[in-house]
This record gives sequence, C-alpha cells and structure tokens, in this order.
Amino acid sequence: MTATYGTFGTSSGGPGLTSSDEDPLMVPAEVFYKGKEWYRVGVRFKGNSSLQSTWSSGNLKLSFKLDFDEYEDTYPQIDNQRFYGFKKLSLKNNYNDKSMLREKVATDIFRASGLVSSHAAIYEVYVDHGDGPTYFGVYTLVEEVDDTLIDEFSNNDGNLYKPDGAGASFADGSFTKDVFIKKTNEDAADYSDIQNLFTALHASNRTTDAAAWRANLESVFDTDTFLKYLAVNTVIQNWDTYGRMTHNYFLYNNPDTKKLSWIPWDNNEALQTGNQGGSYALNFSGLSTTSWPLIGYLYNDATYKAKYDVYVKSVIDNAFNENTMKATYVSYGALVKPYAIKEVKGYTFLNSTAEFQTAIDALSTHVTARTNAVNSYLK
Repeated sequence: MTATYGTFGTSSGGPGLTSSDEDPLMVPAEVFYKGKEWYRVGVRFKGNSSLQSTWSSGNLKLSFKLDFDEYEDTYPQIDNQRFYGFKKLSLKNNYNDKSMLREKVATDIFRASGLVSSHAAIYEVYVDHGDGPTYFGVYTLVEEVDDTLIDEFSNNDGNLYKPDGAGASFADGSFTKDVFIKKTNEDAADYSDIQNLFTALHASNRTTDAAAWRANLESVFDTDTFLKYLAVNTVIQNWDTYGRMTHNYFLYNNPDTKKLSWIPWDNNEALQTGNQGGSYALNFSGLSTTSWPLIGYLYNDATYKAKYDVYVKSVIDNAFNENTMKATYVSYGALVKPYAIKEVKGYTFLNSTAEFQTAIDALSTHVTARTNAVNSYLK
C-alpha cells in the first residue's frame, strides 16, 4: 500500500488518483464470528478510488476481500473451507455513505425487482493487527459474483466478465480483450460472445429494420434483464456504473440461453444524485448515444422504451415503493445507529454522530423525490 499509494495519511502527490493495475497483497488471517473460527483465511484490501482516498486521508476503515480457502494447498486441513457456504466475500467499508445503508438497500431493491444481484448484510467489524482487537466500524458484507452468485443460474459454467476500461462502454469499435476481464474460464481465449454483442448492437439495420435488429440483439444479449436493471438503476439513481463509468457491472453468458446477462455491482454510491455529472434523468437527456449505446440505442427504440417505461412504473409500485422504503430506512437506521455512532476517529467517515441520522433522513427525502420524478416522467 505504501509503495503504491504513499505513506498512510498523506497524499501520493499530484492531482487525481494514482493508477494501479495490481491488486493488494493477500495474506493469511483468522476470522471469528459468533464463537466460531475460520483458519488461514486469505485477506486483502480491496477497492480503487475508495481504497486510495481512505488510505491517503489517514483512515484505517479500509475495505477487505476474504477468500476462505485461498491457502488450502499450504494447509490441507482447510480444504474447501467455507463461511456458511461462501468461499469469497467482500467486506465493504461504506465509503462515501454516512448512512451506511446504500450498498445493502440498493442490492435488495435489485433482487426484489427480480434481478440477479449479490446478497448483502451489515456487520460490526473488529480487526486485530498486532495490538488487540480494534473497532473498525460498520461494514457491509457482500456476496462475490464469481463465487456463489452465479449459482443462481441453473448452470454456472458460462463466461463471467467484469469489464473495466474504455471498451466497457460498448462504443462502436472500442472492443479489446483486456477490458473484458474473465472471472471464469480464464484460460479460454474465446471472447466471441462479447464480440457478437458488439456486432449485433452496432448492426446497420438498427435504423432500417428495427425488428430484425432487435431479434438479432436478443439472440446474444438478455435485453429484458438489462432494461429491468436500467429502470431500477435510473429510478433509485446510481451514477457510479455504466452510463457514467466504464466499470461496476458483470456480464454472465448464461449457458441455458446462450445470452449475456447483466449483473449489477458496487452500489455504495446509489440512492443519491451523485458525482461526475450525476445520475441521468429518467429520459436520459444529456446521454451520448454513441458513447453509451447499450442505453442510447435501446431507449431510442420504441419497443424497448415501452418495456423500460413499464419497468420504471413497477419499481416505484413495488421494490422502491415510497411508504415501504421510508419504513425500511427507519427500521435499518435504528438497527445500525448504535454501532455507527460508536465509530471513532481514524476508523470512520463520520465527522459527528449527528451526520448518521442526517444521512438516513436524506434517504427518506430521496425516495419521495424519486417517486415524484417517476410520476412526472410517466405523464
């Protein structure tokens, strides 16, 4: 960490963030939960801008990735060691989220809308790194996509991609293999499923024979899942993903359908307007169709827009219903508050205990504003 990002508590120097293609080192550690112990668990820091920013600010509330049988070759006793069935988990530090609820709530909304999305739960975390247990604060434990989540498909042998980089925008001519990082079948050099999606998306008949274009696109891409995801993501507002950023989603080639299916990921920035220009309006005004064609091309097609609009209405009627969400925020806020306000300087993003409740109240205000925005859009 020091070699990559500089001395803890000091900026690495220069404007912006330091670019690094290397994952932090993984080391063995013991994990304890409710009187049980898991041995020689692989642990490393995780994150990109959140990791560097937290480190540079002198905050040790860093995110972790856990792999429960990383060291099984060295320690055969832990062969196939699992944490209640999970091999890999992410302990996310709720960076830029003073409510400490966004990651948990957003993924629950995706799941309630019928989408494959990681399970998540909220924990208090203590870390002993040499001087006894230290309270690191409230974390969100998130199911890793390349572990148990793809088991929700009836066949988990397909290609799983975690795109990151320019080609992840799906702009015409931007495809490169290095952008579509494989998380399964890594040794297979076949990227034809991704290339077929590029070809179908940018076919010339999109503007001359829309029905044929849709049929061809739907033969390689689960458009219905994407439109449902797009509706949820835009209604709840989530800027740090496709449309603004070329990362924070997965694509899984479902062997049963031979279609690439969209999986959301990394939701700590959801449920707010956001940065980098903020979340898009429900009609995607201001979006560059050529830069983000998976949104622009589909929304500009009358058939797909009609489906999107139906899903938008469904989101506020069901998974993101105003009354239900306000009750959820009250309930979750009361549950987490004692542990949130117990966080201490050097292990927290709160400047005062009052900031936690202010953030909870902002979530409640937000769901009302989004309900009004949807009703106005649909009119």
